[in-house]
Amino acid sequence: MNETTRQRFESFRKSLPRPPRLERRTIRARGLNFAVWLSPEVAGTPPLVCVNGGMLYSHALLWPALSPLAINRQVILYDQRGRGATEAPPALRNSRIEYDAGDVVAIREALGISRWDMLGHSWGGGIAMLAAERDATGIRRLVTVNAVGATHDWVASLHANALARLEGSDRAALAALDPYTLHADDPATHAEYSRAIYPAYFADREFGRGFAPPREASATGAAVAARLRRDGYDWREQIEKISATTLIVHGTQDILPPRLATEAASIIPRATLLCIDGAGHMPFWEQPELFFRAVIEFLDNKDRGT
Repeated sequence: MNETTRQRFESFRKSLPRPPRLERRTIRARGLNFAVWLSPEVAGTPPLVCVNGGMLYSHALLWPALSPLAINRQVILYDQRGRGATEAPPALRNSRIEYDAGDVVAIREALGISRWDMLGHSWGGGIAMLAAERDATGIRRLVTVNAVGATHDWVASLHANALARLEGSDRAALAALDPYTLHADDPATHAEYSRAIYPAYFADREFGRGFAPPREASATGAAVAARLRRDGYDWREQIEKISATTLIVHGTQDILPPRLATEAASIIPRATLLCIDGAGHMPFWEQPELFFRAVIEFLDNKDRGT
């Protein structure tokens, strides 16, 4: 009998030790108090900072999902400005994703870390790519997981891609929402849409019913997301300057098309592409053994001179 996605997930999680306890700190950077969480330090191994996506959400989107990465290295997570437990900036409606990218660099410096590895998921992958371009000496290795594209051309088709994936009440809930309302920065509208589209991110819809995004809203995150949808973006010139050795991971059944990963791999100079079959937007849940083995092997490789 073929193993189901749930059986595969549960078997993998049972094989792991208990996730380490995270230490919470408050870090002052760029005039804001950032909430930061750290697993225990591991001597001789660069820390790994993980940047969550979703625009509206806290670090809880990636923890304990990525806890297997903390077995042999220190993992650092944080709440982005105006999300979770991190305070909102002044004039938050002027917020931009570029400010989030600058925060990653500032948090590293505030923690006194000279060099670390970085992983970004979804919109967090976009933040991570922009941060890696800014912080060439501070980033050793970069991992993007089902990251948004180098340009905004994927956004227009996302709603239709999601509707094609859904059925029944899930499809009806998303079909009732107009994606053009996301050009405004109302936090409740963005939160409602994020919850409605979430089931479409799974290749295995039955398995996906066991997961739901945190019930969070963020005025800062909504402002950033609305600006990106309204104005568009093109980061090709920035990400072609990334010097970090990079692994680009993408589930082949994501509603964010795999061509986005292929395009990024063709732009980032030292990039390797890994497409994972049988996975949607969260390959760390749908294909955990393959995902974590590949990421850990990549991070464990030592660059010359480190």
